[in-house]
Amino acid sequence: MNKERNKEYYVYMIRCEDNSLYTGFTTDLERRMNEHLQRGKRGAKYTSSHIAKKMEIAWKTNDKIKATKLEYHIKTLKKAEKEEVIKNPKKLEKFLSDKIEYKEYIHIKLKN
Repeated sequence: MNKERNKEYYVYMIRCEDNSLYTGFTTDLERRMNEHLQRGKRGAKYTSSHIAKKMEIAWKTNDKIKATKLEYHIKTLKKAEKEEVIKNPKKLEKFLSDKIEYKEYIHIKLKN
């Protein structure tokens, strides 16, 4: 059995203390958030200089290519558009319908 086939990939947005947003992808949301919070070598370069505060939103898919594609397209959104998506995850379809198949991603309810 192919291990990659059963893996789940998550795309997420983190709010930093300066109110900026960081977008990334991972196979483990909790571990990745802790890496951002610790601001060590395992975290992102961005969150080493912009202190991560909380994970705002996340989606999952079982395809790494789809996850990286979603991450890329979210990063191209304007900040105001990202804020709209955080408030209403269905807005993602509005902003990216010509770039991704929205139904291929499952919005994850986060415990905050």
